Amino acid sequence: MLIETESTPNPATLKFLPGRTVMGAGTRDFATPEEAEASPLAEAIFALGDVTGVFFGRDFVSVTAAPGTDWRDLKPDVLAILLDHFTAQMPLFRPAAAGFSVPTEDDGITDDPADAEIVAQIRELIDTRVRPAVANDGGDIVYRGFDKGKVFLRMHGACAGCPSSTATLKNGIEQLLRYYVPEVTEVRAV
Repeated sequence: MLIETESTPNPATLKFLPGRTVMGAGTRDFATPEEAEASPLAEAIFALGDVTGVFFGRDFVSVTAAPGTDWRDLKPDVLAILLDHFTAQMPLFRPAAAGFSVPTEDDGITDDPADAEIVAQIRELIDTRVRPAVANDGGDIVYRGFDKGKVFLRMHGACAGCPSSTATLKNGIEQLLRYYVPEVTEVRAV
């Protein structure tokens, strides 16, 4: 089995491509070792000690290294864990009986039903134009809400903490949404 690696715009994050599906649907972001307890794979990667984030995408795993960590030292260890996991065809998550649950994200932003058409346009643009491009960089951006012209998005994986994430939001996503949806005045990360 060959696992390819790609750099991302975030220098602290590498994208690992095992050549097979990682998540059949959705994505999952682990920001702490405690969150990673839900997944044997994420837990093993965090156990290396120099990891501050693990993200599962459709066909990739992004790993974020702690500040000051040299990827030349960490990369072989991550590759070994991924190779062992996927070769053994181990489950990505622990069974629900073990107390695993996917936490819901509630940022307290509730869309106004009167904005349903605007929200549908925003979601369509994010899902078809933004998320695929961001996945290529090892991350994900998820719609969290729309309120009085402001679109709220949550960044995951390589996008979270990326030095260029503000530029991506303001110069890329905000301009795209404002062009197609005139009601959008601003895009913010939550």
